[in-house]
Amino acid sequence: MIADAIGRHAEARLYLRPTAFVDAPFGLDGRAMRLAGGLIWFSAVEAIVVAGAARVAADLVPVDRLDDLLDRLPAPQRAAAGQTLARIVAPRPALTLGARTVRLDQPQVMAILNMTPDSFSDGGRFADDPEGAAATAVAMAAEGAAIIDVGGESTRPRAATVWEGDEIARTVPVIGRLARSGTAVSIDTRKAAVMEAALAAGAHLVNDVSALLHDERAAAVVAAAGCPVVLMHHQGTPQTMQDAPAYGDALIEVYDWLERRIAAAVAAGIDRSRILVDPGIGFGKAVRHSLALLNGLSLFHGLGCPIVLGASRKRVIGALSHEAPVEKRLGGSVALALAGAMQGVQMLRVHDVVETVQAIRVWRGLRDQALTPVA
Repeated sequence: MIADAIGRHAEARLYLRPTAFVDAPFGLDGRAMRLAGGLIWFSAVEAIVVAGAARVAADLVPVDRLDDLLDRLPAPQRAAAGQTLARIVAPRPALTLGARTVRLDQPQVMAILNMTPDSFSDGGRFADDPEGAAATAVAMAAEGAAIIDVGGESTRPRAATVWEGDEIARTVPVIGRLARSGTAVSIDTRKAAVMEAALAAGAHLVNDVSALLHDERAAAVVAAAGCPVVLMHHQGTPQTMQDAPAYGDALIEVYDWLERRIAAAVAAGIDRSRILVDPGIGFGKAVRHSLALLNGLSLFHGLGCPIVLGASRKRVIGALSHEAPVEKRLGGSVALALAGAMQGVQMLRVHDVVETVQAIRVWRGLRDQALTPVA
């Protein structure tokens, strides 16, 4: 079916989404593959053929039939699919963040620290209190957060743009304190000047919700610093992104967009091994778009970069639970974090560290037991 569909559409592209996950590979030689060098094994891929911006075929292909499928493809699609498959299984290099090494062969937690008066969840909590913010962040690290993500500008729907001087004043004092404590820190910003100030203060990673598109200097700043960067998908700006988000196929379109942003970052001098991708749940997406991305998260392993999932306390949780307010979305946040872990997501960006870390540790215990050979 797949090869025939590609044969009918010379411009067709084949996408591969790992699925049919199995507890362990034992006794499944040649029938299961390891996902991104992590704790997940898959026994099939969903092969999706897209032509003319539409899906024209899809099939579930067992791992032991993948070579046969690739052999039947025209040369261009065969080469592209082979590269995608290689990226799906390739281990993700650990992040070196100052003195800390964050392994990506297992799910890690990135804790959110908002130094804003107006963020949708906990804005204003640490206004004018960098010492209190730093103490809270150190506690989150002790609770199991691998990285503290410090932000000084809310990017919630219809949030106003913050002057870079104010953003620096909000974030740099906290970043400096955390860096001196040995904590791994990322700066959540769209602005090159804020990136420069934060990196100079000791930040180790840049998390840009605009994927280096908001500020024309941003890519050069990240390239010069040689630091890791998170490229997040978005549609529109915080002021407009929820007005009328539209996609023909959200999963495929977000994948293609991120692929282009990775290529642009590499062209700007950023090492591909230092790029992470985030599908941007809720950033220019209706609930149905976010759900399509969450259900199809494993597709993004084909980009060959670690995946960051930021679904904590998001609107999609309220929409699925009788419009629960932000402060009552813990259960849904943990559920989405686990859904990400079960699809091989490497980094979970969350507000609720203790609960998420506990859930991941229990999940990890189940995986460790499943991957322990029976004596």
